[in-house]
Amino acid sequence: MPIIKIAKEVIKTEIEGLEFMSSRIDEQLTIAIKAILTTNGRLIICGMGKSGIIGKKIAASLASTGTPSFFMHPGEAFHGDLGMVKSEDVFIAISNSGETDEVLKLLPFLLNNNNFLIAMTGNKESTLAKNAQCHLDVAVPKEACRLQLAPTSSTTAALVMGDVLTVTLMEERKFQPEHFARFHPGGSLGRRLLSKVRDETLTEELPIISQQEQLTNVIHTISSGKLGLALIVENEQVISIITDGDLRRGIEKYGKNVFDLRAKDLAKLNPLSISADSGIQQAYELMEESGVGALIVKDKGKFLGVFKK
Repeated sequence: MPIIKIAKEVIKTEIEGLEFMSSRIDEQLTIAIKAILTTNGRLIICGMGKSGIIGKKIAASLASTGTPSFFMHPGEAFHGDLGMVKSEDVFIAISNSGETDEVLKLLPFLLNNNNFLIAMTGNKESTLAKNAQCHLDVAVPKEACRLQLAPTSSTTAALVMGDVLTVTLMEERKFQPEHFARFHPGGSLGRRLLSKVRDETLTEELPIISQQEQLTNVIHTISSGKLGLALIVENEQVISIITDGDLRRGIEKYGKNVFDLRAKDLAKLNPLSISADSGIQQAYELMEESGVGALIVKDKGKFLGVFKK
């Protein structure tokens, strides 16, 4: 069979599996969401093999979006990690068959410990589903694997059900970008929403010129400064700024006579500035609204440096 045809058949089969799962979503999902929202404990996710890999991703998504969550390997759980499970914790057990031995071995403890158990299986008549307080049906008509051996459509269904939980809980918690940034301080969004302008202000070896500087020197300063601009500073304050754009516009306006001009003839007076204690996001918004690529940064009214996109 041609490779492209195989690829399309796999995708088609998995889409059909998701559509089948979607048609079977019922109030069990509502019960699961309410249990997670009202608990004072954590959400623990467990699964073996491929289901465990999916469980790790679900736990990571939930933890990063406001639901304290972690993955527990059923084998490690059975050999001591159950000591981490509190009675108020909600437990999600993932098993397509609902008969995975390593997961079923945990049932006596979970039932005795009064944990709210959510089963995520493709068989609502399975041992796991029948022993859970709530069952999330992730059944699919068939696997994308032609031999019906490798977990494909079934693991996709479990992954998507995890996304359903994640997004629904985000909506219910009114989770906002600033909350996401708090859990992702190393990401671009975290940087924009949590960092201050002073954290990324350029203060060393700035391209500074005088008002009377000849244009050739201005061009050299802008090029060597590698910021696309030059600053005119007097009494420790930036009084004007010249950018690459100012040079281009000057050449268009004055032609070859532009080289007879001085820095002050092309400089912008009163360039846009921002406080060093402002947020990065605020700086970006100001630059986008004003159509500029740099801001003068002031600390308690005094010139500190330059902030660039």
